[in-house]
Amino acid sequence: MTPLIFVWPYAPVFWLVYLWAFLPEFRIILRARKADRARGAVQDGRSMQVIVLGMWVGLAAAFPLARIPRFAFSPGARVGAFWAGTALLVAGSLLRRHCWRMLGAYFTGNVQTVSGQSVVDRGAYRYVRHPSYTAGIMMFLAIGIALGSWLSTLITFLASAGVYVYRVRVEERVLAAAIGQPYVDYMKRRKRFVPFIV
Repeated sequence: MTPLIFVWPYAPVFWLVYLWAFLPEFRIILRARKADRARGAVQDGRSMQVIVLGMWVGLAAAFPLARIPRFAFSPGARVGAFWAGTALLVAGSLLRRHCWRMLGAYFTGNVQTVSGQSVVDRGAYRYVRHPSYTAGIMMFLAIGIALGSWLSTLITFLASAGVYVYRVRVEERVLAAAIGQPYVDYMKRRKRFVPFIV
């Protein structure tokens, strides 16, 4: 069974949205790699490499599994899943871009702090500590949904959630050490990914 992201007229819609969503992500990865080479990935704990590797492994599994009919969504749900996945990809990317604006100069692709850094608690950061990573999970989950396979959806969710949980542990340790009690207090008041839940 061919996923709709490879079938006309759905394919151009999905791949245009995919490029729009992920081209800025690739630029962030390149900037982070350059920064790591310049100063060494001491604070980052190689979390950027974990994210990139985990996502590629997840996608490398999700795409071929989406062609297996027994894992596919029902025929009546495939078109709806395609549009829901594509919309979720747009929503996740818009949330990521919002987070980049809220963090401003503090946003980097790798984990690092600057002297005098303060807690950012405006915009989406008013509700959760890591909305940018929530958005990343949304984007990869969206690919699984658009593929029209429950197993691909599960794999993209688990891969993205796993790498971002690792990243959050590294990042929160670094931020708590650099910012101190204000960040520790912020951690106590906000959930990590979903308001009031997790």
